[in-house]
Amino acid sequence: MIEDRQPLKTHKISLLNRSLGVITGVRDVVSFDLNEIILDTEQGLLMIKGVNLHVKRLLVEKGEVEIDGKVDSFLYSDMEESKGTKEGFLGRLFR
Repeated sequence: MIEDRQPLKTHKISLLNRSLGVITGVRDVVSFDLNEIILDTEQGLLMIKGVNLHVKRLLVEKGEVEIDGKVDSFLYSDMEESKGTKEGFLGRLFR
């Protein structure tokens, strides 16, 4: 069986010294606070955890976000897994 899948668009993360980051391929900023930023990217939902995090710049037309603060981790949702469940990534996240 041949599946009709569209190719994924480009998504890139550049991080300098765990404190200044530029993320491309961003569709939307889902939520953000000082300890967590959640982005909807071309490769699925991306959760960034850290301390004193800020969204410095958002260029919607370019799909680009600039962040600063101390980044501790990046976590992606499994796009195939979240499509098959009712709850999905955000549901599990906010339990």
